[in-house]
Amino acid sequence: MVELQSIGQSSTVRNYVDGDWRDASGTDELTSVNPATGEELATVPFSSADDVDEIVQIGTEAFEEWSARPVEERIQPLFELKQLLEEHQDELAELLVKDHGKTFAEASGELRRGIENVEVACGIPSMMQSGSLLNAAPDIDESAVRKPLGVFTAITPFNFPGMIPLWFLPYAVATGNSFILKPSEQNPLVAQRLFELVDEAGFPDGVLQLVNGGPDTVNALLDHEGVEGASFVGSTPIAKLVYERAAKNGKRAQAQGGAKNHIIVTETADLEFAAEKTVSSAFACGGERCLANDIALIEESVYEEFTDLVVEEAASQVVGYGLDDGTDIGALISPEHEQTVRNYIQTGIEEGAELLLDGRDVNVEGYEDGNFLAPTVFGDVTEDMVISQEEIFGPVLGLAAVSDVDEAIERMNGSQFGNAASLFTGSGADARKFRHEGDIGNLGVNVGTSAPMAFFHFGGWKDSFFGDLHAQGEDMIHFYTDKAVYIERWPDA
Repeated sequence: MVELQSIGQSSTVRNYVDGDWRDASGTDELTSVNPATGEELATVPFSSADDVDEIVQIGTEAFEEWSARPVEERIQPLFELKQLLEEHQDELAELLVKDHGKTFAEASGELRRGIENVEVACGIPSMMQSGSLLNAAPDIDESAVRKPLGVFTAITPFNFPGMIPLWFLPYAVATGNSFILKPSEQNPLVAQRLFELVDEAGFPDGVLQLVNGGPDTVNALLDHEGVEGASFVGSTPIAKLVYERAAKNGKRAQAQGGAKNHIIVTETADLEFAAEKTVSSAFACGGERCLANDIALIEESVYEEFTDLVVEEAASQVVGYGLDDGTDIGALISPEHEQTVRNYIQTGIEEGAELLLDGRDVNVEGYEDGNFLAPTVFGDVTEDMVISQEEIFGPVLGLAAVSDVDEAIERMNGSQFGNAASLFTGSGADARKFRHEGDIGNLGVNVGTSAPMAFFHFGGWKDSFFGDLHAQGEDMIHFYTDKAVYIERWPDA
């Protein structure tokens, strides 16, 4: 078990500024709490606009020297960071469980995905290359190059405190920029430990910095003229506000929002396999993820059989503390969020959905102060119900019968969101139709959770994403650089 004293040597969360740990100067603060035990973990002081201004100025100064370094030099600390992350992966996973509430296996998988992004960013010497053309015009050669831009920031959410910062951080610095992370104020301890490893990895002072705080801190970053661009992951309403504010201030912006993802199950699918993957997708991480498929659309001919399989599989899930052996589903992030999910369940009942499995009365012995809900499954969920339209972000799954794949795709595409969807089928024709007609950014066939590997961008359409360059992969290179074209003539003397 990670001891909190290792986090900045204090039970107070601190900023990482210019290669050193400093106290935030704001007047507001929050208490970080273990969601499973109710134990207070740390005090989280919020940073002021003055704190942000100092950090941005330091990042600007660091950028001038860092961007001029050869690219091979810039990736050497990333190799070291990758090694450190792997050496400390179990320790980080334990801390992540305490900080967030998910299971140890889920935390380990999250960190593995983050490490993969560091690996991809180490290939930046090839990824930053652009085109050239000899004799583009008489005696003229032309070439295009990518140049870093300055200081970037990322505002990251509570649900993946280890992975999502690494969607951005490695690419930003590998391309030659400086970077400021603003983690969720609800659970910033993983970010604290990550920056201890950043410090050990040998990045120059000021290239990577950490600032803690709430909405005012975010606004100070978005309004600061020294920040070139901002990345955000969170709910759709906040994503839209962040994108609009950053764009209004002339910044590059990418904002990943919420989701309402669908699984389609056809009569040709392996139903047992599909049920297992549906339950995993809907309930893993307590449903607190934007890739959770929480609406399943099932062909009428297999609806009853598939429903029975799903309910049986969901009922077998063990709810408990994420560090205890045998736990399948951990705690939700806060009592307030737990109550929000309970309210959605009550709404579903009042709307007339059939409550097939009720997870509200779960009792986790020894953890009476934890924020726990067991899997809840609704049947006969109609398209107009609130629980069919809004992101619940909890362990709630809705099932509905459809006549065929065409009806399922039409219903899926009718959602305001477009983050992810999965199809379970044995038909290549159905799979092709799904891929061609699905208005969704991440599409999986016989895959429960459509999570792209680090060398592909993380898709998202409609109200699930604001911007045009996504997280991960090649999109990050485009986001963190701009192209310049060199047109050269050297006439014969």
